[in-house]
Amino acid sequence: MFKKIALTAVAVVATFSLAACSGTSGSTGGDGGNEQKTIGLAVANQQADFFNQIRQSVEAAAKEQNAKVVVADAKGDSNTQVSQIQDFITQQVDAIIYIPAGATAATVPVRAAKAANIPLVAVDRNPEGAPGNTFIATDSVAAAKTLGEWVGKTVNGQGQLGVIQGQIGTTPEQARDEGFKAGIAATPGIKEVARQASQQWAQDEGYQIATDMLQANPSINIFFGRADALALGAAQAVRNAGVSGVTIVGFDGDKAGLEAVKNGTLAATITQPTQAMGKLAVESAIKLANGEELPAEQLQEGVLTTKENVDGFIANHP
Repeated sequence: MFKKIALTAVAVVATFSLAACSGTSGSTGGDGGNEQKTIGLAVANQQADFFNQIRQSVEAAAKEQNAKVVVADAKGDSNTQVSQIQDFITQQVDAIIYIPAGATAATVPVRAAKAANIPLVAVDRNPEGAPGNTFIATDSVAAAKTLGEWVGKTVNGQGQLGVIQGQIGTTPEQARDEGFKAGIAATPGIKEVARQASQQWAQDEGYQIATDMLQANPSINIFFGRADALALGAAQAVRNAGVSGVTIVGFDGDKAGLEAVKNGTLAATITQPTQAMGKLAVESAIKLANGEELPAEQLQEGVLTTKENVDGFIANHP
């Protein structure tokens, strides 16, 4: 399979290198930046509330900026997304906003877009070895560190921790792991006793993983689901096991996650500024299409969300 992906990558880059050399480009013309821009939005999986919120924000911001958005949903499949980015390049879009569907083949679309001289804004996940022209995401290291520190205080520095990971190799999984470890470092009484990766950051995966962890380690009293959906799955597993006194935290600030914090199902989450990220992605795509330079990274603040401040985020998501 990896050989097939590698061959696909070579073919894609080679094909669109020729397209770039032919002198064709997106909808640019005599007055350059004043023309309506067409932006391709490659979404990892619209079934996930986090990605859906970004899509909605991108579409709203594009309307304000008089830009056209073409949306492609990979439904969690990296190879599908490679084909979708090829379609964007064939359509000669002016810029691409790219949320990789996973670590596998994530570099292929970036290299293809760059070979076709189409700027690419990476959102949430930045392919290792082939970053976008700019990368927009929550500062997950800092946010997860804050979350880890809060957990340490909440459990009085003692606990058995089960970690339900996101997709291995993706930017948010790596950053949240680094940050949370730093956050709980000051409370050596918290011991990680189990960790397992999900494939799609999905709630049913969180449920099954947490169920297995509780059977193997009944003393677990902390769960960190790297996404709200995973944490909600863990909460369901805890309820079904009839276990009490378990502190469950997530990450994202999805609608369901925020409601779960409000009703006490989750102890806390990190609210990501999805609306702001979508708007910034559109602004960045247009600037890049107009030939402007942007920072390699544009990291946003994630906010620790508990019962004390959740109502504000439910009423008005940042």
